[in-house]
Amino acid sequence: MELDDCRGIRRWPIVKDIDERRLRGCAVLSNDKAMSEKVSLAQASEKGSDGTLATARRYAPLQDTFGRTFDYVRIAITEKCNLRCTYCMPEEGVDFKNGEQILTADEILRTINVLAGMGVKKVRFTGGEPLVRKDIVKLVEGAANTPGIKSVHLTTNGIIFPKYAQQLRDAGLTGVNISLDTFDPKKFKDITRRDGEEKVLAAIRHAIEVGFPRVKVNAVIMRGFNDGEMKLFTELTKDMPVTVRFIEFMPFDAHQIWETGEYFLSAESMIKYLKETYPDIELASGTRTEHHIFQVPGYAGKIAIIPAFTRSLCGNCSRIRLTADGGIRNCLYSDQEYSLRDLLRQGCTDDDIVATFRKAFHEKARDGFESKKRSASKVSTIKFEGRVSMTQIGG
Repeated sequence: MELDDCRGIRRWPIVKDIDERRLRGCAVLSNDKAMSEKVSLAQASEKGSDGTLATARRYAPLQDTFGRTFDYVRIAITEKCNLRCTYCMPEEGVDFKNGEQILTADEILRTINVLAGMGVKKVRFTGGEPLVRKDIVKLVEGAANTPGIKSVHLTTNGIIFPKYAQQLRDAGLTGVNISLDTFDPKKFKDITRRDGEEKVLAAIRHAIEVGFPRVKVNAVIMRGFNDGEMKLFTELTKDMPVTVRFIEFMPFDAHQIWETGEYFLSAESMIKYLKETYPDIELASGTRTEHHIFQVPGYAGKIAIIPAFTRSLCGNCSRIRLTADGGIRNCLYSDQEYSLRDLLRQGCTDDDIVATFRKAFHEKARDGFESKKRSASKVSTIKFEGRVSMTQIGG
């Protein structure tokens, strides 16, 4: 094992083949039974945000059979949303889960604590629209105070963000992604079925004013609809220290009306446009999910390209997804889920939680194409059938 020079925490080597030898005495992973996960009895003491020492159980990292390590969890905390985006949700809406169907704050925070023990460092709260959940500030504060968690982020449509921005910053939120697909009021309403583009722009400005370390703008680019605004979005980075992320369109509406070549614009085409429009544009640094990132010389912010649909970033995947109703998803394109909610409510131990995550990621496909192929070729026997909207999966 290596030692992290900054914090003195043991860092486990990458596991290429999941077996007893590779895990060095850890429980053997099996498809036949839940894994008893007494994988590491080492303890790591870390300082909490209040300066006191907190002790967290340490487990071997969460890895799959391809040697990928998963240290970033995206948690949908609600299916509800105050917009009705066409590529996310059918016009008639969906039957949102609520009440006891949704994970409680305590269940979410317990899960984060266990995942932190497996090496997860980054948490992102999504939805639906996460700000419609009343205990969002409590969730952010709890995640930020969890030993091992280094950053807590939020993805929001921005409509009501200014109301909560300062509370969230004080609670420990380190980054916010705000979704905006167009500057045109009519197009905004065409996409979201609501008014509000000025509110979203105000939310972006407010996030900068409040002082969030990382502010990003998510723009889903659709050929023939908003691709003509790519320059406007790029110019947003001239004076604003934000990263504008051009995202390949992923159709998750119920009728898949957007899943045609007519609307799809590839990451490669976006990169070509940027280089032609800004010949002096330079490569820049970004996160693992920002597969291509650029900066126009002299501009305050950056531009990132996310190949979400062409899936060229699968080899670097580090994401864990948890739906609002407690389904673990090892890939956005997979229909296979593993119920964490039922496990939590049956009085499980932390080792049981670890074992369930290990099983889910031991069965992860090589990439999103294989995941989708697996899902299409089998008859589903899971309880989570019928997700017809991205808001039910988690953005």
